[in-house]
Amino acid sequence: MNHAERNSGRDPDAVEEIQLAWARERPGTPVGSIGVITRVWRAAKLLGDDRRRTLARLGIDTATLDLLSTLRRHGPPYAMAPAALRDAALLTAGAVSQRVARAEAAGLVAVERGPRGRASSVALTGAGHALIEDSVDGLLRHEEELLDHLTEDERDRLAELLRLLLDGLVERLGADPRPGQVGADDAG
Repeated sequence: MNHAERNSGRDPDAVEEIQLAWARERPGTPVGSIGVITRVWRAAKLLGDDRRRTLARLGIDTATLDLLSTLRRHGPPYAMAPAALRDAALLTAGAVSQRVARAEAAGLVAVERGPRGRASSVALTGAGHALIEDSVDGLLRHEEELLDHLTEDERDRLAELLRLLLDGLVERLGADPRPGQVGADDAG
């Protein structure tokens, strides 16, 4: 039984309409991936756009959130060497330097410099710690609400299926298995 037959009790959604149209116009062409990949792309776009709006309301941008979150998750004393930050955040050295410079200018991090004036350690300040605590709390509460239409079992099943999807994609595409920011660029 194919996907269209399983869902014959309801009208097809926009993605199924695309899938059915390609199946009609190009019989024999595999179209099953449309139902998964198009929905994942659409969900990523909707969630990425919503996250940017939510972060703007919380007074933080994606790049600053990523930097401060990385320091906060590292644990006390909430300090890391720039190279460790780069590796943990999947960024280039230049991107880390830009983010650190902006956060330092805003009073969110303190930079300890070595004898040559290069950063040797980046640490959260009190203001940076307060901002990340408030931002993470606000963001995660909001994102919990976005998923409250799913039961706990549905969320667990979806999380496991997405994990399997990501594991397979990482293997097939030779990608870094560590998560990055959707829609973020290295310059941020």
